[in-house]
Amino acid sequence: MAAEPRGRKLSIHVVTWNVASAAPPLDLDDLLQLNNQNLNLDVYVIGLQEMNCGIMSLLSDTAFEDPWSSFFMDVLSPLSFVKVSSVRMQGLLLLVFAKYQHLPFIQILSTKSTPTGLFGYWGNKGGVNICLKLYGYYVSIINCHLPPHMANNVQRLEHFDRILEMQNIEGHSIPNILDHDLILWFGDMNFRIEDLGLHCVREAIKNRCYCDLWQKDQLSIAKRRDPLLREFQEGPLLFPPTYKFDKNSDNYDTSEKKRKPAWTDRILWRLKRQPPAGSHTRRLPASDFCLSLKSYISHMMYTVSDHKPVTGTFDMELKPLVCVPLITLVPEGLWTTEDMLISYFLTPDFISSSWDWIGLYKVGFRHINDYVCYVWVKDNEVSFSDELNQVYINISDIPETGDKFLLCYYSNNLRSVVGISNPFEIQPHAFLEKDPLGEAQPQI
Repeated sequence: MAAEPRGRKLSIHVVTWNVASAAPPLDLDDLLQLNNQNLNLDVYVIGLQEMNCGIMSLLSDTAFEDPWSSFFMDVLSPLSFVKVSSVRMQGLLLLVFAKYQHLPFIQILSTKSTPTGLFGYWGNKGGVNICLKLYGYYVSIINCHLPPHMANNVQRLEHFDRILEMQNIEGHSIPNILDHDLILWFGDMNFRIEDLGLHCVREAIKNRCYCDLWQKDQLSIAKRRDPLLREFQEGPLLFPPTYKFDKNSDNYDTSEKKRKPAWTDRILWRLKRQPPAGSHTRRLPASDFCLSLKSYISHMMYTVSDHKPVTGTFDMELKPLVCVPLITLVPEGLWTTEDMLISYFLTPDFISSSWDWIGLYKVGFRHINDYVCYVWVKDNEVSFSDELNQVYINISDIPETGDKFLLCYYSNNLRSVVGISNPFEIQPHAFLEKDPLGEAQPQI
């Protein structure tokens, strides 16, 4: 009888920020909690709104990585985080990073953009979504930008519903997003504080009497009235409203308009609704998958935008539904800078494709296309059986460095990494000497 899979805890850091067309500041350590020694993060989920989406900027970002994505990869890749997936719609950007050891257990199911601006034809407002399976559990991630202004609350709620309705994924066993194990939904939701005047709101903020403002927050009011919206949880708003600030300052709006401060930037989550007792649908024990919020804060130190960023740090505790990678990669023997042999083992239920490939990466790679070299698994195949396959990869052009490397198997059918090797070194020829029989031997 197979042993029960051991429980696993993943730490997830969610970022939402309306950057108001600004370039990345020089230091994002506080935003990413890099100086927090008590955190051991596994996944970053980053959503930005109002990125620069002028014509020249969009053309440049199509040909190259946009400045924000590049910045996050530069910071996170040395810490063993890899960009797993991304989706962009005009000024909206959603990024998911994970430590590389989790890659074989993350399957990207879909990425989607839902424009709601200009009657659904323009992407200045709307939502972007990444749907994935994480250790076998369905997780949907949505970054949104809803309509602004106090008077447009009904329109905001309509756009919220429209984005939700458009997120179903066809061709999968659980197409309805409301049946997914977790929905993470965040962004510039633009909900405002009703009834209270500007002076009253600013005095409450000055005296940190946030509870007086919660009662008039449009999202809080909507959740009290709408049963579905009520299923989305949020942490307590113990930080000042994050909009609207004068740029390059910590002062709320001093322009002629003097917009009233509001908690426009929010992070919500929803766990799968469990079927009622006696239902034929299998109930998931609460201990098998749960999410707990550890931190929900704003970062007031950043002044490049008229919004302050908001982050939420979660602990996800789960009993993995998938414990073994679909592919096990084994670099055979001592790797030197010439053709080398890779062995890989397939699980019985894995369906390979002639478009699958194995990439060689330096440890600290940024994304799946950041390989040093690759090989199509069917082109250089030298032997195969039902489970064991072997393929040659040419690494003669690799510079002789002291870097560590690893191998990743990419499945074209699953659009994801399904196997990863342990890190290893490639020995330059200078470290080899011939033995009397003419065979290369490692030199001590």
